[in-house]
Amino acid sequence: MLEPPTGRAVDEGRLPEPIAADEIPDAVPGRSRAIETNDVTLHVVEAGPEDGKLLVLLHGFPEFWYGWHEAIAPLANAGYRVVVPDQRGYNCSEKPPAVSDYRIDELARDVVGLIDAYDRETAAVAGHDWGAAVAWWLALNHESRLSELVAVNVPHPSVFERALRRSWDQRLKSWYMLAFQLPKLPEAVASAGNWRLATNALRDTSAPGTFSDEDLRRYRRAWNRDGAFEAMVNWYRAIVRDRPEPAETEVTVPTLVIWGAQDQFLAHRLAHESVERCADGRLLTIDDATHWVVHEHPHRVADAIADHADPLPPGAR
Repeated sequence: MLEPPTGRAVDEGRLPEPIAADEIPDAVPGRSRAIETNDVTLHVVEAGPEDGKLLVLLHGFPEFWYGWHEAIAPLANAGYRVVVPDQRGYNCSEKPPAVSDYRIDELARDVVGLIDAYDRETAAVAGHDWGAAVAWWLALNHESRLSELVAVNVPHPSVFERALRRSWDQRLKSWYMLAFQLPKLPEAVASAGNWRLATNALRDTSAPGTFSDEDLRRYRRAWNRDGAFEAMVNWYRAIVRDRPEPAETEVTVPTLVIWGAQDQFLAHRLAHESVERCADGRLLTIDDATHWVVHEHPHRVADAIADHADPLPPGAR
């Protein structure tokens, strides 16, 4: 049974940030839209046939919708109605001021509202990094709203929590999560020198040539938006302060875990342990990819998503 709608399309003028004329590159067959969901207004990029199977792509930190930009065309061409939001706090979407506004429950309800806004009962959801954390939470707490789950380079929440408690190796890899708990300092350090530290971090932890000068120009613009980087860091502050536990530990939604084996932030074993928490799960490891596998192998990731979540024929829902 479809719950009462919690999301609806609104005029783009309701967005807190203007949409730049070049927000969507010419190669991306999409358009901007504003969606009101769960008491926030989100900017989304949508593409593909309106009657196609709904596929929501969730970006991670420190990205925005653009993190998926090279995967949108192949997925739209495969027949999906592709919806890629700037999640709350990012880029052109609304940026609530309180740390508590970024609790994982709220982030998941934002996506439920997006599904409602597109008048669907279910959607396939794929997430990378923090987007994968939101996708896992959806599968564990709103499983009736997901048809399939794809999680890219972030483990099942119970697996990650266990690793942080028991593994010094993973604690060291996740040192930045504690650093982000400091007030104001992370924002000041990251933005210094025209975001030198942030851009260097992307380039230093990815395969050579992954992030072009144009990519980094777009990221700097998104990070520079009023209140954006503080809101982005608030995701980390909220998860440490709240420390929620999912309603269930086993994922029943058909699940594909995609993992770049050269990830410097997360141990590869966490991918295998995550699949073990799924009733119907499988793992695709991309050996030469890093944490930024969606940027490094966008078409391979798109093909894997399409293979896992077969798009419905036109007209079917």
